Amino acid sequence: MLTMFNRASPTAAETALLACCHSRTWARRLAAHRPYPTVEALLAAADEAAYDLTPADLAEALAGEATTALPHRGNLAVHTALRAAHAAYEARFGHVFVIALDRTDPTAALDEMLAALRVRLGHDADTEAVTTAEQLRRLARARLTRLATGGGAAPYAPGPALPAQARGGAAAGFTRPCGIDHT
Repeated sequence: MLTMFNRASPTAAETALLACCHSRTWARRLAAHRPYPTVEALLAAADEAAYDLTPADLAEALAGEATTALPHRGNLAVHTALRAAHAAYEARFGHVFVIALDRTDPTAALDEMLAALRVRLGHDADTEAVTTAEQLRRLARARLTRLATGGGAAPYAPGPALPAQARGGAAAGFTRPCGIDHT
């Protein structure tokens, strides 16, 4: 998959990258620096590009994120608490809550998400901005890993809310950007 990404047209590569992080600055930078000799080199470049994002770039990336999908399992009380915490978070910080759960056991994801929401609701705006940027970087890295390796979708890691044409398929040059089926 890395070879396919390296050989893709600039537009197709950028579109695939936007499915990993909805910052045009980040996507353009990574697409412009191809080819990458290894997945590790691509991920290092992605991390560097993420650290260099301006507040406006981060706002653009956050605007493209969808609310984290919740699994159907779990009890109603946890789901209700999560919905309330998500709403409180969005009201407090003005954007969706993002969290990278790629290292989390799926059976513990709901509890971890709720605990993180509760902690992060207590953050001041500056602390939360740093935390959010780090979570976006981790999400982008996980999605990019799946793109570059052809890996499957991670649980509870929705892709950005992209227009239908940018979600993949022939128009994007990839059938499943970042390994997540957005259809």
